[in-house]
Amino acid sequence: MTVNRRTFVKHTAAAGAALAVAGYHVAAAESAKIKVGQIGTKHAHASGKMDTLRKFNELYEVVGVVEPDAQRRQQLTDSATYRDLKWMSEEELLNTFGLQAVAVETEVRQLLPAAERCVAAGMHIHLDKPAGESLSHFKRILDDATRQQRVVQMGYMFRYNPAFQLAFRAASEGWFGHVFEVHTVISKKIGEGSRRELAEYAGGSMFELGCHVIDAVVKILGRPTKVTPFNRQTFAEQDSLLDNCLSVLEYPKATATVRSALVEYDGGRRRQFVVCGDQGSIDIKPLEPPRATLALDATHGDYTQGTREVELKPLGGRYDGDFLDLAKIIRGEKEHDFPPAHDLAVQEVVLRASGLPTD
Repeated sequence: MTVNRRTFVKHTAAAGAALAVAGYHVAAAESAKIKVGQIGTKHAHASGKMDTLRKFNELYEVVGVVEPDAQRRQQLTDSATYRDLKWMSEEELLNTFGLQAVAVETEVRQLLPAAERCVAAGMHIHLDKPAGESLSHFKRILDDATRQQRVVQMGYMFRYNPAFQLAFRAASEGWFGHVFEVHTVISKKIGEGSRRELAEYAGGSMFELGCHVIDAVVKILGRPTKVTPFNRQTFAEQDSLLDNCLSVLEYPKATATVRSALVEYDGGRRRQFVVCGDQGSIDIKPLEPPRATLALDATHGDYTQGTREVELKPLGGRYDGDFLDLAKIIRGEKEHDFPPAHDLAVQEVVLRASGLPTD
C-alpha cells in the first residue's frame, strides 16, 4: 500500500495556517486533543490499549481502527471496547486530517511492516511487543522515526508500574551502590489453543513474555556483553513451543537471570523482579498489583535506612502510564525516558535470549 504523504503534509500545513489565521497561541494548539488511530486488533494487548486511549478522552481523540479481517471486525463491532468507532482502511487512517499517532496492535509478524508504514507517513507510534524478529528492520524504523523527530514508544508493560519506577530511580541515583545481580521471573500457564499460536514463533516464552522484564533489566544494567539462552520444550511430542526458558545476561561486574515459562500453575503469583547491590536492594513480588520490599544501608529522601515494604501509589490501569507519557512527549513537554538506543539494545537481547538470530 502506498501512503499519500503529499495529502498528509498538505492537510497538516493547512491546519497550521488555519490556526494562525484564527489567532490561536501555541499553548492552545498543544492543549488540543491528540488524534490517534489503531492498526490491528489481534495483539494480546490490543483491546487494553484501546480501552486506555478511550478512557483518556480529554487527551486523545480516536479517529478510527484498521482491521483487515472482516470476521474479526464483525466480532468486535458491538464490543464495549470498539463500539461506535469507525472502521477504515490503513490508507484512510494514515491520511486522516490531523492524525498524529497510531497504536500498532497487529499480530506480531505484522508489527514491523505496519510500524514502518506509519513512521513513513510521519506518525508517532505506540508499538506493541516484541519488536518483530528482524533487528535490522526494527533499526530502520527507529532511524526513520529519529530523522523525522517522531517517537516510537514500545509497549513493554512494566515501564510505568510504580514499583519498577522506584527501582529505576533507585538504581540510577545510586541507592543500591554497585548492582551485581538482577533476577526476574515472569511465567503463566496457557491452554492448547494459545500453545498452538505461540508455537508459530521460534522464540517461545522468552520472546512472548520474557521481553517485558528484559526491557527492565536493560534499563537497570544496560546492554550485556553476553547472552546465553537455556530454552526447553516440556511437551516436545505435542508441539514445538519453547515453554520453559532461562537466559543468563553477563556484564563486566554483574549477572542477570531471566526466567519465563508457560507451564506454571498460578504463575502470576510468583512473578518477581529483584535488583541487588552492595548498598541496597529491591524485591518486587508480585509484579501486578505490585508489592515491593526495599532494603537500604543509608537514607535516600523519604526512604530511610533499613528494610521495609514500601507504600506504592495505586497502579491504576496497566497502560495508563504509557499513554499519559506519550501525550507529554508528543506535546514536547518532556523527553522520552526510553530512547531508540535503549529499545534497540532491548530487542537485540530479546532475540539472543530467545535463541534467535540478530541478522
